[in-house]
Amino acid sequence: MGPTLQGGMNVIALKTVELQNGETMGYRERAGGKHVVILVHGNMTSSKHWDLLLDRMDETFKLYAVDMRGFGASTYHEPVDSIRDFSEDLKLFVDELGLQNFSLIGWSMGGAVCMQFAADYPGYCKKLVLLASASTRGYPFYGTNALGQPDVTNRLKTKEEVSKDAGKTLPVQTAYDKKNRTFLKQMWNMLIYRKNQPSQELYEEYIDDMLTQQNLADVYHSLNVFNISHVDNEAAKATGEVSNIRIPVLVLRGNLDLVVTDKMTKEILQDLGEIATYVELKNCGHSPLVDSLDLLLDHVSEFLKHQEVMR
Repeated sequence: MGPTLQGGMNVIALKTVELQNGETMGYRERAGGKHVVILVHGNMTSSKHWDLLLDRMDETFKLYAVDMRGFGASTYHEPVDSIRDFSEDLKLFVDELGLQNFSLIGWSMGGAVCMQFAADYPGYCKKLVLLASASTRGYPFYGTNALGQPDVTNRLKTKEEVSKDAGKTLPVQTAYDKKNRTFLKQMWNMLIYRKNQPSQELYEEYIDDMLTQQNLADVYHSLNVFNISHVDNEAAKATGEVSNIRIPVLVLRGNLDLVVTDKMTKEILQDLGEIATYVELKNCGHSPLVDSLDLLLDHVSEFLKHQEVMR
């Protein structure tokens, strides 16, 4: 494991806004220029996990980082059943704040949320960055075999099956329930941080944030049945909605990523076609935000500033 990333960042206050569906959404707002960028986090995280980027990204960008329903400071009154539930919340958020003509950056699960949003609401988002994103064909959730390993011949189909899975859902949910910080840290050290780690202080803050999640099994299920491609899979029929995305897309994946596979990224590129540009992030795992922030910012800023918008 490489060096730790220290804190010393400017603290951005957490705000909340009431959505029309009765949920409260938490978000962080960083001052900047006229180019609005909305940051959408992944599973087991919230707007908190964007803090290094919020502190370091070019000040020509006006940044908003949201807490999706059931994460961080956001409420979880109505359980989610699909990625669209999250993207509908995002639509209510941008309408409430009067945001238009913005770019979206979606990390992991957040990539699926942003793709669904871009497909459903053309004209709002002008550029899309998919960072270590779930596929256009979902993030498959497999059952667990007798050895405790994922059984790739048994893709689960229902939320009930996912919620009872002994290989992933139950251990992580138990760690949440018992506030088992050691388990969560070991999990992230093994799967997420491949090159660097946050500072000890920052790492503890991230774990505090993980423990706010209220919807683990619902998220796993929603990712499993997400499929905006033209290819049916074991868990979900294809909707073909990917064809509605008509904006430039930057697809980023670390070559050391153990969470999002190369196959998933190739599916995204195949389904998006010519609107997508792919960049492999060298020596990065599932969190380039920590593994190589400078490299990530270089590619994202160049894309957002200079890539021509397709019409």
